[in-house]
Amino acid sequence: MKPAILISRVLPDEAIALARQGAAVDLHAGEAPLPKPELIARLTDKDGLVCLITDRIDAEVLAAAPRLKVVANVAVGYDNIEVAAASARKIVVTNTPEVLTETTADFAWALLMAVARRVVEADRFVRAGRFTRWELMLFLGGDLHGKTLGIMGFGRIGRAVARRARGFGMRILYHDALRADAATERELGATFVDKGTLLRESDFVTLHVPLIPETRHLIDAADLRMMKRTAYLVNAARGPVVNEAALAQALREGWIAGAGLDVYEEEPRVHPGLLGLSNVVLAPHIASASIETRVKMAALAVENCLAVLEGRPPLTPVNPEVLRT
Repeated sequence: MKPAILISRVLPDEAIALARQGAAVDLHAGEAPLPKPELIARLTDKDGLVCLITDRIDAEVLAAAPRLKVVANVAVGYDNIEVAAASARKIVVTNTPEVLTETTADFAWALLMAVARRVVEADRFVRAGRFTRWELMLFLGGDLHGKTLGIMGFGRIGRAVARRARGFGMRILYHDALRADAATERELGATFVDKGTLLRESDFVTLHVPLIPETRHLIDAADLRMMKRTAYLVNAARGPVVNEAALAQALREGWIAGAGLDVYEEEPRVHPGLLGLSNVVLAPHIASASIETRVKMAALAVENCLAVLEGRPPLTPVNPEVLRT
């Protein structure tokens, strides 16, 4: 008999077909996340769960699923899952790193370029029929080439962002809890600095840190005041890394020149102070949203789920200690 799994939201066809090869699949096809009572009800007789970052898998949900052996998240981040509670129940948690690195780095650059060169503002201007002649001073923005890029979080995505910056002839600063090895720094032309130095000297600051207690409000009012008035902030990491109220004030009062955001502190709610500002580009959490990458993410999550249920080690476990017990 095949193991039973719940897929909490529609995935690409390739991933669903893969899941059905190895399991009896209960697929939630709705656009919204399952309400908690329904999630619990549908997990009661399931051996595995493939879920999204918008699904809250807490201790109560886990306790209501006595057969559950694996929770496979279709995301790199996993703060939506109470990993400690899962580990206590010997439930394996997995994520989908690496497959989205390059695509997310691409999008961080898309945000950076869009806000610096005022692409969204200019697009709205043209669509409104206001483009009647070329003007020398129309939509002046900031150059990227030759400027200083500060990267907060120098993991896979941060380093991919740095590789792209070299093509723009940028000076690259980075800060991370762990310093990269000398060979990596030489390869990427990146210099390790403390957080304050990075904020004060960078023309562009991009955030690529995980959401952990130490990174919540990593960027707050004091940090924004340290940045140049001509600087731009890009967040393609997790929303709570930035204090949105402070950012809205900084953008409104000109502490910094602009920002590009793909994630939000209380997602999907966006701080109302940001919505009316022209110097911020707002995207709906789509940094990894290329067709190729989303298929790879979903397939990896399904592969992880099936591996655990078949007694094989998953490719990308979050709590590998469970596998040793």
